[in-house]
Amino acid sequence: MRKTLAGISLASTLVLSACTTVTPAIKDTSTRVGPCADGGPDSVAQQFYDYRANHHSATDIAGLRPYLSDNLWQRVQQQNSTLKFSSFTPAPDSASVASASTIPNSDAQNIPLRVTIKQGTNEGKDEVLMVREGQCWVVDDVRYLTPSSTAVAGTLRQSLERH
Repeated sequence: MRKTLAGISLASTLVLSACTTVTPAIKDTSTRVGPCADGGPDSVAQQFYDYRANHHSATDIAGLRPYLSDNLWQRVQQQNSTLKFSSFTPAPDSASVASASTIPNSDAQNIPLRVTIKQGTNEGKDEVLMVREGQCWVVDDVRYLTPSSTAVAGTLRQSLERH
């Protein structure tokens, strides 16, 4: 009797496990032309801000390529003027990106993350839009949340369009 129940239990488990295979709601259909930075959306956003903090020159953009979406990278390359990658110009001294672990949808294709930025004794906020391109998470836009006299627009993309 025990062997029969064990056999039925094992068979039931196998049948149920075959029925509970999880398939992502959104399949990865996008491609990526440029190189990638390793990590999830919050990790890549933090690497982007760390790079900016260590490379204050707005003309030093080549190293930003792994962090920017293909479309945003094309727009950045077209600009000859000073670019505003955060609420502070020049770049902030440090930044702390909010964790993406609270994002409930693991199939998300874009995730906005809040960023606390510091420049000297000043503190501000940005919101960075992370998008998935192929297997990479990349920055697609930055919304400036800190009012500043140097802000030419509300987002990085708007700044690029105005130049």
